[in-house]
Amino acid sequence: MKRSSTKQIEVVSYNPDWPRMFELEAAKIREVLGAGCLDIRHVGSTSVQGLIAKPAIDILCVVDDLTTSFQLQEISYVFRGEINIPLCYYFSNNASASRVNLHVVEADHGFIHLNLCFRDYLIAHEEARLAYAQLKESLLKEPKSYELVTKDFTGYNLGKNRFIKNILDKASFEDSIVNFCAHYDEWEAYHRICEEQLFTPAGVVYDRNHKSFIDNHCFLVLYKGTQIVSIGHVEFLNNKTAMLRSLATDKQHQYRGFGKSMLQFLEKWIKRQGRNVIKVHAILQAETFFRRFGYTEMIFNEPSSFRDGVNLGKVIY
Repeated sequence: MKRSSTKQIEVVSYNPDWPRMFELEAAKIREVLGAGCLDIRHVGSTSVQGLIAKPAIDILCVVDDLTTSFQLQEISYVFRGEINIPLCYYFSNNASASRVNLHVVEADHGFIHLNLCFRDYLIAHEEARLAYAQLKESLLKEPKSYELVTKDFTGYNLGKNRFIKNILDKASFEDSIVNFCAHYDEWEAYHRICEEQLFTPAGVVYDRNHKSFIDNHCFLVLYKGTQIVSIGHVEFLNNKTAMLRSLATDKQHQYRGFGKSMLQFLEKWIKRQGRNVIKVHAILQAETFFRRFGYTEMIFNEPSSFRDGVNLGKVIY
């Protein structure tokens, strides 16, 4: 795969002043958000005493509604959108005394418990903390760690993936969370589930170069703990309508409510993108599933990946 650029990565020794920097920044955030700020936590490597880290404070902020977070622009925070996690808004602030990476979610988002589980396990287990530091040092010696593998992630970021999942398993993390496809493992799982449960791609836009977005297409995976259980593919047809190109659950995880969870999450996310109609061409076996959640016949002219199916749609507001 062609990589077009590299990125500078700076990792420094633990700074005992990082907790104080967090508290100062958290106070500013609470003041501007007021009652809209439900919780605020110090996460990431700078929150773990003794751990080497990039010199930027990672903050997790829980709000009553994501739109509340735009008030942060009043205090020099720059909105960067969603990076690899839908319905998780990312803000940066390089104007403060310390660089800040701020992640904002609503109270029901799986990103909250994931971060707290990982942080708390490292704090409580010295051997894991030392192993994580050694992994970082090892990755920093690899030239490929500085290369941008995707638009937002370097080899350094992706190289920590399996270690992080191993820690989450040890910490008994079992929440659900939806990610945009970014890592190689996510793409492999995405294509496998899609091809096993739906079809072998033919005439549909798919990406083998690890991009979550291609034109107006977006690819997502649903995790249960650290296992990918469901996948989704959304295309934005215009400024009002989204097309659910695929929705499937891995065979070993079917009939456990994961398809329902993925569909409801996608509806919420699509609504946040300003679209008010979702269309789907469902295979006949899935027709009952979609009708159960309010999808009805809707006439539209779209090329189908299925020989047999039914056109359905839903107005979501």
